[in-house]
Amino acid sequence: MTRSKLLRLAGLLSLALLVQHFWSTLLPSAQLRESAGINALDNLCPQVEALTPSGHANLLDILDEEYSSTAFKLKAYESLGGAIRIPTECFDDLGLPSEDPRWEIETKLHDYLESRFPKVHATLQRTKINTYALVYEWKGTDDSVKPLLLAAHLDVVPVNPATYDDWINPPYSGYFDGEWIWGRGSCDDKPGVIGSLTAIESLLERGFVPSRTVLLAFGIDEERGGHTGASAIGKYLLEMHGPNSIAMIVDEGGGYADRGGTIFATPAVAEKGYMDIRMDVLTPGGHSSMPPKHTGIGILADLINELEARPHEPELFRGRTYYQGLECRAKYDGVFPESLKRLVQQSQTSDEKLRELGDRLLDFDPVFYALSGTTQAIDLVGGGVKVNALPEAVWAVANHRIADHSSPAELMNRFTAVTAPVAAKHNMTLEAFGKLIGSEGPSWGTIRLSDAFDSALVPAPVTPTTGSSPYELLSGTILSTLQTNLRTDKFSTSAVVSPGLSTDTRHYWNLTKDIFRYGHRGATDGYNGVHTINEAIRAEGFLEQIRFFTRLILNADQTDLLE
Repeated sequence: MTRSKLLRLAGLLSLALLVQHFWSTLLPSAQLRESAGINALDNLCPQVEALTPSGHANLLDILDEEYSSTAFKLKAYESLGGAIRIPTECFDDLGLPSEDPRWEIETKLHDYLESRFPKVHATLQRTKINTYALVYEWKGTDDSVKPLLLAAHLDVVPVNPATYDDWINPPYSGYFDGEWIWGRGSCDDKPGVIGSLTAIESLLERGFVPSRTVLLAFGIDEERGGHTGASAIGKYLLEMHGPNSIAMIVDEGGGYADRGGTIFATPAVAEKGYMDIRMDVLTPGGHSSMPPKHTGIGILADLINELEARPHEPELFRGRTYYQGLECRAKYDGVFPESLKRLVQQSQTSDEKLRELGDRLLDFDPVFYALSGTTQAIDLVGGGVKVNALPEAVWAVANHRIADHSSPAELMNRFTAVTAPVAAKHNMTLEAFGKLIGSEGPSWGTIRLSDAFDSALVPAPVTPTTGSSPYELLSGTILSTLQTNLRTDKFSTSAVVSPGLSTDTRHYWNLTKDIFRYGHRGATDGYNGVHTINEAIRAEGFLEQIRFFTRLILNADQTDLLE
């Protein structure tokens, strides 16, 4: 072999040794990084064990046997059906209970509840608040512990008469077809009322006497914000029990859903803020045979178009409730993409990866926009009095659910900034929330922005989760209910609890820091959602709600996890 060939061979051997050394150091490093990523997920979304009240275990077994009987099921389903047949519709323009006769339907529901749950009404103290809202007190034997409060509402969203023929079964039939219970309120929220009362009636029939007082609070106008019902209930409870006097509140809200073979239960621990903004466009009138370039309705349309062309952008924040939910999905969701799992792990410390995760979620998660940002919906509009008269006053109302990291003040500033150029374009004076914006010179008319119904509400205080005893009690109760379910369908018993977002408990904030919005309804237990046609609940799903309320009362009765 020639000298040159020997030199080339030696060079190749040296290169091979260098490559081997490079990969021998690189591969362990990559493996360590991959292992570190996996280990990082291990620390996310800690869970508790399923919780069953050991001292009441025999009672719980007896009740589950009873709940699984055909006779009990049919009676419970009819209890809900009968409540649905009483159309307790809530209208935005309801007057005072003492003046508006539309409230009187609530009395019919009161009488129905009294006849359907005789032991409840013979044992618990019922107080009517502001005429039609209800508070029940099941007095416990131990005054040293704080009460448990279960909240729900008696009212329902009205059914549009024009849609009656679109319902598979009439909207107030309460019909049970062997699988579904049909009608307005079957999901929102008469199961909360009937489910909790059924649980207590069943416990009373078995002679149970609670050591911890149990309170029930049933509002009458939750569907318009609770101004008449929950607001008065909150004041009453505050007067009777004092601030921070309730151990835990469980209201309607989150439920559970199957994600890749694992059931995710999502009790809401935070609430978005709220505000309805009204836009009034005031312009000169006149005969419509000589119209201006844009009528008031045209200007209002331009405002709406500009607002919808510039929606609020969602944003991720570490430690916020939606982000905590992502951590749970990254760890437990079997169909959560591996690339997103890595981003969740990397975003713990990298702002760049946090932004990248947010961008990916816009396409991946349909609810990301609604849960992580302020939402806006133009829901009401009006104006004009005659076809040949130019409209002098037209208006619209935009509904907003304010992100938990924002505020009404921030919303008003943004709303003003978006509408100001439209006002200038049409030579209109802009009065934004009591302030004159822009030029004070002559104008053709006025655009006025205001809080439509004195509705501005800051986001709620966040309920403590990881490491919080009340959250552990609720989580353990949810898990035990899911893992022992009485369903006949193929239902996974693998379950985790993950925090979520909701609304509706503003009137009870002073009573406790531990407020959970959770109704224990499965995602597939609603036929067509709520506030729309063909509202119906799967009967077996409603039965599980009764079981949840039963276990919650018994777990809360025998625990060191609540004050």
